[in-house]
Amino acid sequence: MFFKNFALAATLVSLVKGHPATIEKRLLFDPVCVQISKAVSSATDVYYLGDLRYGSDMAHWASSSSQLAKCTVRPGIAADVGIILGILGSTRTPFAVKGGGHTSNPGFSSTPGVHIAMSRFSGVTYDAASQTAVIGAGLVWDDVYAALEPHNVNVVGGRVSGVGVAGFTLGGGYSWKTNQYGLTVDTITAFELVKPSGAVVTVTETSDPDLFFGLKGGMNNFGIVTRFTLKTFPQTKVWGGLITFTFPHIPAVAAATAEFSATVTDAKASIITTYNFLLGQPGISLLVFYDGPTPPAGIFDKFLAIPHLTKDISTRSFLSLVKSSPSDATYGQRGIFNTVSLTQYTPSLLDAILNETVFWGSHLSLKSGSFISYDVEPFLPSLFSHGNSSAYPPNRAVGLSPFNIYYAWSLELFDSHFHKAAHESAARIRNLAISEGQGVLGAAVYPNYAIFDTPLEGMYGENVATLQSLKATIDPTNIMGLAGGFKF
Repeated sequence: MFFKNFALAATLVSLVKGHPATIEKRLLFDPVCVQISKAVSSATDVYYLGDLRYGSDMAHWASSSSQLAKCTVRPGIAADVGIILGILGSTRTPFAVKGGGHTSNPGFSSTPGVHIAMSRFSGVTYDAASQTAVIGAGLVWDDVYAALEPHNVNVVGGRVSGVGVAGFTLGGGYSWKTNQYGLTVDTITAFELVKPSGAVVTVTETSDPDLFFGLKGGMNNFGIVTRFTLKTFPQTKVWGGLITFTFPHIPAVAAATAEFSATVTDAKASIITTYNFLLGQPGISLLVFYDGPTPPAGIFDKFLAIPHLTKDISTRSFLSLVKSSPSDATYGQRGIFNTVSLTQYTPSLLDAILNETVFWGSHLSLKSGSFISYDVEPFLPSLFSHGNSSAYPPNRAVGLSPFNIYYAWSLELFDSHFHKAAHESAARIRNLAISEGQGVLGAAVYPNYAIFDTPLEGMYGENVATLQSLKATIDPTNIMGLAGGFKF
């Protein structure tokens, strides 16, 4: 917590430094913010720069995703969200909607206008009769797992600590449980949605099939989701955790990863093999997961036989396993993601990923780069078979595993250098994968990993026209276009 508070303070300093006019304007009560504060109920509050709650509202996991807003608003009820949207629409005020704040794309959940922080939508209600859970849009998955643990059930959610429920779910949602049950969007039964008109509605496949389709992976284009209803599944203890390996053992880990990708068919088993460049050396952080107290012999044996630097593997709660990843190690630094969709991870492709790690790690460390990371995330080819049509993925005929590029750095001066590197590195991996048959030409990429200027067709393919038509129907005055993100 101290580290996060320190990073938050550093973020605020960097945002206001050298902008005295901006500071002066933010210290005045903006008319739109005042209008909102007068119109909403007592369940909702408005905060300004200088208030610690303002700082907490606008802070992001990656400091480069934060901006100074005119004010932050914490709505407490869905009806107030509708009032806020009405005022923002009528005044044409730019705004942002922040759930967990884990996006790496600048301006996607931040704004120089009015910043809506969803933190008060924090309930988790489990219904044993329907085997569903109603989950607030302001939560991170850690909170959800902790709330459901006493009931011995779980949902299909995030794999590492600190990831927000809302953005993750609205972008699709690859999970430790995806091989068994599909993406998070495949397990949604209802959305509580505040439409751009201000109306609060419950959207299900029966009540509004077109809008239900669009919300499953279509991001924040159709209004503001305040609650999600997800299917729950029985949850026992799980097995797994984190193992780290130094440079000499990378070939052995790569061989085991390629074999796992090609041969393991147990839907309860999953891994993330992360190639890192840190402190001048490449290494690997490996997360292993089995959805049961003990994995069958043979699945992870080759990984466990490799000499390790650190090892934290045990039978544990699901929440404990999620927290075993050091996902907050770069909290408060600048950051960017980019991605490629793959069908398999072969030895030659993993060799290329190591080369990218070393090349860009060496080059970007000279430009304040602190952490260069390439995440290998193999899933079963059948992962898309568990759901039906959705905004993402646009095509379910071929299962796609996401490959994530993540760079962290400290100096704003070099932002464009890291963005360009992420583009170039992804292109090289994509071209190699397609040439060797581990990728599909034109394969849709995962919206939650996609860099900010990814074309809509690159994520939504043949669904783009349908989603644009739906957006025009739901939001004819383009109120949601005032917020950041990928826009239809």
